[in-house]
Amino acid sequence: MNEQLIKKVDLKIKEELRKVDELELKNSEKVLNAFIKEQVAETDFNATTGYGYNDIGRDKIEKIYADIFKAESALVRNQFISGSHALTVAFFALLRPGDTLLSITGKPYDTMDEVIGITNNPSSLKSFNINYMQIDLIDNDFDYDRIKEVITNNKIKVIEIQRSKGYSTRKSLTIEKVEKIIKFIKRIDKDIIIMIDNCYCEFVNSKEPIEVGADIAVGSLIKNLGGGIASNGAYIVGKKNLINLCSERLTLPGEGKEVGPSLGINKQILQGLFLAPSVVAASLKTAIFTSALLEELGYNVEPKYNEERADIVENIIFNNEKLLIKYVQGIQANSPIDSNSLPIPDAMPGYSDKIIMASGSFTQGSSIELSCDGPLRPPYIAYQQGSLTYAYGRLAIIKAINNLKS
Repeated sequence: MNEQLIKKVDLKIKEELRKVDELELKNSEKVLNAFIKEQVAETDFNATTGYGYNDIGRDKIEKIYADIFKAESALVRNQFISGSHALTVAFFALLRPGDTLLSITGKPYDTMDEVIGITNNPSSLKSFNINYMQIDLIDNDFDYDRIKEVITNNKIKVIEIQRSKGYSTRKSLTIEKVEKIIKFIKRIDKDIIIMIDNCYCEFVNSKEPIEVGADIAVGSLIKNLGGGIASNGAYIVGKKNLINLCSERLTLPGEGKEVGPSLGINKQILQGLFLAPSVVAASLKTAIFTSALLEELGYNVEPKYNEERADIVENIIFNNEKLLIKYVQGIQANSPIDSNSLPIPDAMPGYSDKIIMASGSFTQGSSIELSCDGPLRPPYIAYQQGSLTYAYGRLAIIKAINNLKS
């Protein structure tokens, strides 16, 4: 890689990196204040087993999450397998037979297809007579006219907003756009439950969805808020009555949040959250560097290096299957774990296209650690996210670009 080009990019992105440093400081203060407020102690790291009664550390974690998100309550559990699992729990908790779920950001992640019933599954929402409608975005923003028409003429129980783009070509949604649409919806029908899929978006802004009017928000602990430390789990935050419904769907009616053993993960969840503002900042810096460098090399990228970001994901549009594969393989070859593995496109549960994925991470599937993946379909986009440190991210990106030339 040409050193002069890298120096040019470093100069170009200097101001953007400074903005990330300011954001990191704000979010770090938010986290630190919550830890101090709840008086986190070493005894909160103690493990519970069995039913998990009286797990003081687990309960304290949930108070900290509620405080950071400005929410009434939180459910933060290692019993959640993934962010998709937490979303599924929330859907089944909030919706009843005859109710309607409306997505106003187009089709959700492919992993939701069988949950909703877009793809037939006898365990789907559809199989329980729960209806589904969707409205696509227009020019990377909400279709306000269509949304007004649908919620005026139909009884909608839950509206889902997926902030991150998933495997689509649209832009991810900023917190400002989310705030505007929530106010719009609530003016028409204040009783609609607005649920935010917040995966990849936490700490990318100084505000979170509950602060701008959302009723409930969901995310994964092997993404932003796990800080690369939490080995599994997810969270749901929001109004107390809705969190209670979710907890009784995750465990059982009548016991809800009172049960669920931490099994020794409390320290990882707390330490991961403590580091999360710094790790998210490193991920953002890596994305900015990637965007600027690859654009200098003539590739189409989204977002541009100086655009406002809503999540930690950087798209590299290769328009070429072989280049997509080579880049992803380059990321894997320069990862700390399984660097000798060669990713090849293959079928993955929940996805209709073959996927190629680089994730040389300490936690399987962690996408706050540097990872890169994409479906083998035009326009052959690499979806890159994460990096525990900016230095490691830079090194991997430079070497992955060199792999494109081999």
